[in-house]
Amino acid sequence: MFASSAKKKFYWVALLIVLTEPSAFCSEVSDVGTSRQNAITEAIKSVGPAVASINVIQLREFVPSPLFNDPFFQFLFPENPYRQPIKSLGSGVLISPDGYIITNQHVIESADEVIVTVPGGREYDAEIIGEDRITDIAVLKIEDKRLPYSKLGDSDDIIIGEWAIALGNPFGLFDVNKQPTATVGIISAVNLDFGKEFSGRVYQGMIQTDAAINQGNSGGPLSNAEGEVIGINTFIFTGGGYSEGSIGIGFAIPINRAKGIAEELKKYGRIDRSVGIGFRFQRVDRALARYLNLPRVGGIIITEIARGGTAAKAGLQVGDVIYEMNDFAVNSGGDIMRLIEQDYLRAGDRVGVKFYREGKITTVSLRLTKRG
Repeated sequence: MFASSAKKKFYWVALLIVLTEPSAFCSEVSDVGTSRQNAITEAIKSVGPAVASINVIQLREFVPSPLFNDPFFQFLFPENPYRQPIKSLGSGVLISPDGYIITNQHVIESADEVIVTVPGGREYDAEIIGEDRITDIAVLKIEDKRLPYSKLGDSDDIIIGEWAIALGNPFGLFDVNKQPTATVGIISAVNLDFGKEFSGRVYQGMIQTDAAINQGNSGGPLSNAEGEVIGINTFIFTGGGYSEGSIGIGFAIPINRAKGIAEELKKYGRIDRSVGIGFRFQRVDRALARYLNLPRVGGIIITEIARGGTAAKAGLQVGDVIYEMNDFAVNSGGDIMRLIEQDYLRAGDRVGVKFYREGKITTVSLRLTKRG
């Protein structure tokens, strides 16, 4: 009887407390719920609404294999080529309320149709404003005036080890629930230079992250914990021929480079790399080096200087032998073009020119001009 009476008394006291001070029982649960909201969840809330799914349709031409490998038979019964739609997908990020989107150029390359889906499921036919194969950046435009867009951060201010959030459309999962997928990791490294790829693209100063990036993430944003886009997710290293998924080594184009390219694409539709150096030249082969008693074979020798041009203003003269530009060995015109591509040089930029004249190696600063 005593135990039963004490139990009833406890229940009545507990009920009285709940009715008069409900926060006493809810505070612990509330604290747990509050603690689940953190910088990462807030960053995803900020960037997520501006992430786009990009679906691309390409019309590729195929020629059927001949039934018989006989020229006469093939002449009598030619196999007609046929066109077949090929679908691919990627991601993008809205950078303004009027519908401009940054993505990778390889996502929309050779596209006949580009369809953009924004969070919530609304679809748009997208216009390709411009694309640049070398930097692997493209700009799309969809027709709307009140779209959510992302704040662009400063990729020169990245801290190795800080949180990194990759958002996008891996394996088409965006199209399942009409929302982007988010993965979290850290900034693993910065300023990774891969040079010029076989595809012709140049990946310099790349950001490395272990946030999972998979097929379909290309072109999507890499965000910091403050909800600022700091990179455009571009490619990954995989585990070899047996795996195509993420192993925690992904790379993003720094947003400072991406937004500079995007602005030029918005204005002109393309990137103009036709720069002038103000002089003509020829390669220095073994015979020419011996004839001129030069210290080594290689480099280029100036054969003509444009009067009043940028080379003349830099103090260069006919007969000077240039060995390096921006610490990059130059032995041909192709080397100069590779330098322009890899350093993303434009008219107005300056390059350091190391040259040989009368027994001395000298370095001057040469301003690039727009080639007429």
